[in-house]
Amino acid sequence: MTDRREFIKRAAQTTAVAGCGGLLWNALLAQQAAAASAPLRPPGARPERDFAAACIKCGQCVQACPYQTLMLARPGEPSVTGTPVFEPRSIPCFMCEDIPCAKACPTGALDGGMNDIRTAKMGLAVIDPASCLSWQGLRCEICYRACPVQGKAITVQPHPRQISRHALFVPVVHAEACTGCGLCEKRCPTEEAAIRVVDPKLVQGKIGAHYRMDWNQQAPVSAGPGPAEPRAPSPAESAAKPPAQGGLDWLNQTGTP
Repeated sequence: MTDRREFIKRAAQTTAVAGCGGLLWNALLAQQAAAASAPLRPPGARPERDFAAACIKCGQCVQACPYQTLMLARPGEPSVTGTPVFEPRSIPCFMCEDIPCAKACPTGALDGGMNDIRTAKMGLAVIDPASCLSWQGLRCEICYRACPVQGKAITVQPHPRQISRHALFVPVVHAEACTGCGLCEKRCPTEEAAIRVVDPKLVQGKIGAHYRMDWNQQAPVSAGPGPAEPRAPSPAESAAKPPAQGGLDWLNQTGTP
């Protein structure tokens, strides 16, 4: 009888442990599956889904970073646990020319063959005009001066005020040149950074392929004969056309049709 009770007791304990373990495992899987696309990855990272599948969480990229920028995501953070991430406000990417983190990756999750760090797309800087000092009328420009791709990723442009003849000089981010290094976010002097690096998917749209913008396309080069020689107008055509006049003077002449 005692053995039977002991057996039932142990079976109940095993079932409870298995149930709790299953709940914890399901919660972990849900957290991993719902990991936001917001974490910033090292330079040369493949698209997020491919990166998460290829990364073996070895930490070699973290060890190779000379600035201790990279760290491994911990459980509960919005990223797959054990994968490399960085927080620009804490330590940004300092754009190493030899890109040691990517070269250290043994699986290809990071592109070790990337030759130019300026082609990296770690994220996209976004400015909050409501808290940016330049947008409030102060001359700041710190993010512009901190940018390692100065004059291309961030430029300073005049912006007219509504109640003043004097323009604001505000920073503007150009997505095609921004590497997402986060140096601008790190150097921003506001209490909470007015410029932040985020996943481009969170802020960028996409133009559909069905839109045609002929002005952005080069005219096709024809292999046929060149343009025909201009033909001199006939006397009848010359008589039908009024003589060419200066634009404004012609409009101010009396008797204008």
